[in-house]
Amino acid sequence: MRYKPPGLAAVAITAAIAIAVSLAISVAKPVEVRVDGQPMLTDVPPVRTDAETVYVPLRPLSDALGAETRYDAKTGDIFMTRGDQSLHLRIGDVHATVNGMPMTMKHAPFRVRGRAMIGLRTVQKAFGVRVKFDKATSRVDVDTPGEAAAP
Repeated sequence: MRYKPPGLAAVAITAAIAIAVSLAISVAKPVEVRVDGQPMLTDVPPVRTDAETVYVPLRPLSDALGAETRYDAKTGDIFMTRGDQSLHLRIGDVHATVNGMPMTMKHAPFRVRGRAMIGLRTVQKAFGVRVKFDKATSRVDVDTPGEAAAP
């Protein structure tokens, strides 16, 4: 079988699709996370999947929630404590414990540029915070019980 170069129509369609996708990516809004009305500041932006799952850097989220985070470099264990609630997890492992009770996460935490990324639904289950994601504005609001959101 001999190679037949693509026709002009195929090249034009491929170029049009590439341009459309490039434009869509360039105008896509990054995910903004607000905790009790205040923007969460981080050096690694949140990651949004096609399934509308949002992953955020664990330490900045922990700080914004007023929680304490410890990392054990020897074992790779991560401990997050907020009040009398605790979350124990490990990068790449879907198994975690919440207040000593086993929990299976839908997706394992992972690293981006050295930061542990965790799904907001896991934090919601572990600490009882309310998480609301608005696809239109690419904004996630995390509200903690008993805290008034800032304007």
